[in-house]
Amino acid sequence: MTPKEDPVASRNVLEMLTVANEFCLFVEKTEEYRQEEIIDYMQKICPLLYLKGTLLPDIEVEYPEANERYITEEQWESIFTPLRDKFAEMDQYWYHDYNDIDVNDPIKGSLADNFADIYQDLKDFVLLYQKNSHAAKENAVAELKKYFVTHWGYRLVTAHRYIHYIVMAGKSKNYNMAGL
Repeated sequence: MTPKEDPVASRNVLEMLTVANEFCLFVEKTEEYRQEEIIDYMQKICPLLYLKGTLLPDIEVEYPEANERYITEEQWESIFTPLRDKFAEMDQYWYHDYNDIDVNDPIKGSLADNFADIYQDLKDFVLLYQKNSHAAKENAVAELKKYFVTHWGYRLVTAHRYIHYIVMAGKSKNYNMAGL
């Protein structure tokens, strides 16, 4: 199979790798940014991550034993805590979980928790994909796609919806909403 035919080396995977790496690098430097800069970045990166997640190919993993997870609980905590501190009073929000049987009961969410979880899945992908092994790359893509469907994609959409509200709440006052 030529590199052009190999789904692990496809344009969509390489673009996802680039965007995931950029997200991780930004989140790792949370302490260097003001709250407004973080909100602004998340407003822009969330839709891009979601789009790239939807474009990941389905990969049939030949050697599942080559799969690895890297981010420890302590590393997750080192991402979560500065995010929570930066988001401050904006960190927690309410949402409805459409996967829950009782969709009418709101659930309390946390931007810091969601973005730390997304970071964990993306960073594990980046680190595993960088290994010099085709089996590792297959597992990296397959796991990221699986977690997009079951975990980080949903968290991304939930967090982005709240980010949209934060950003647009102030701007809506500038528009005549009566005509809408």
